[in-house]
Amino acid sequence: MENFVYYNPTEIYFGRGQEEKIGEIIKKHGVKKILFLYGRSSIKKIGLYDKVVKSLKEVKIEFIEHGGVKPNPILSHTLEGVRKAKEFGAEAILGVGGGSVVDEAKAIALGVIVGEEELWSYFRHEKEIKEALPVFDILTLAATGTEMNGNAVITHDETKEKLYISSPLLCPKASILNPELTFTVPKEYQAYAAVDVIAHVIELYFSSDYCPKIQARFIEGLIKTVMETTEAILENPKDYQARAEFMWASTLALNGLAQIGFKGGGFHNHLLAHAIGGLYDLPHGACLSIVIPAWMKWWCAKNPSPFERFAKEVFGLSKAEEGIEALKNWFKKIGSPTSFKEAGLDEKAVEETAKITVQIALVWGLEKYYNFETTKEILMKALS
Repeated sequence: MENFVYYNPTEIYFGRGQEEKIGEIIKKHGVKKILFLYGRSSIKKIGLYDKVVKSLKEVKIEFIEHGGVKPNPILSHTLEGVRKAKEFGAEAILGVGGGSVVDEAKAIALGVIVGEEELWSYFRHEKEIKEALPVFDILTLAATGTEMNGNAVITHDETKEKLYISSPLLCPKASILNPELTFTVPKEYQAYAAVDVIAHVIELYFSSDYCPKIQARFIEGLIKTVMETTEAILENPKDYQARAEFMWASTLALNGLAQIGFKGGGFHNHLLAHAIGGLYDLPHGACLSIVIPAWMKWWCAKNPSPFERFAKEVFGLSKAEEGIEALKNWFKKIGSPTSFKEAGLDEKAVEETAKITVQIALVWGLEKYYNFETTKEILMKALS
């Protein structure tokens, strides 16, 4: 294994009823005023909003609300949140919702410190993150792993760039994971979530120069768990045990444990998916299921060994190409698109995506792999 330092400061409160402790948890950290961030109406429909408000009021934590976070959070709404938090004197940010809400909470936590004018420069990796407000969250959709990592993704409304920030300083102080809060997640978003979780663990598995066996086995186990529990959830959305195992697998997939000990590698599929999502505002998981099989076919020629292992260990097949096709078919089975055309996009979208992928690759340090022609070649494999 390669040298690594692993650190994760997030406390996890897992299980039924844990959301009722949110006020007590925040108070423990000495916070008295927060910005309460959420999406649209879902947390009110399931009664979570009232529980949060009750818990905060019981311990006399003052709060101001900032609702309306989009599934692909945008910079303009983030900056509105920064202004609200600063004017109110918020000492921390509480995000209640899915990964998009928690990501925006992290961006606001940074923006309050560095200011509105400077925030996007951090997403372009032009400056180092040195301070941020504390972040707390209650998760209602398991997918991104943001509840136990320091990453956040935001889309710039005008340029359509979908970029990320990353720092241990953005790791939530505490995250509440109650599987019951995911019971009402629509089936299509459960499918997209499954794709996202799988994508988090296969990136380095396939693209690294060296993958430790212990990591390969850990990743394969996570993938199998995600597939089994997803199918159980789609059959019975209120299967608590399936929801619980899926939720914890989602957290483990991107809390750093599945990414240590590798040599080289990068988040190639996420690069391509972010380009599509930023341009067309598609759900992140849907973008991933479009690009993953196409990218796998392209990269497999460079390094077939992990693809052969994947086919054998995950699907019981002997050939790399069979494993790629099996994963693509599973995406179809759960209802996630596997081509641009299935998402209502055409060849023009392929060209537009290729152009912005090249721009993002410069920020991500992956430009040696993705010039316009190469990127278009990959994406054309996903056209139909």
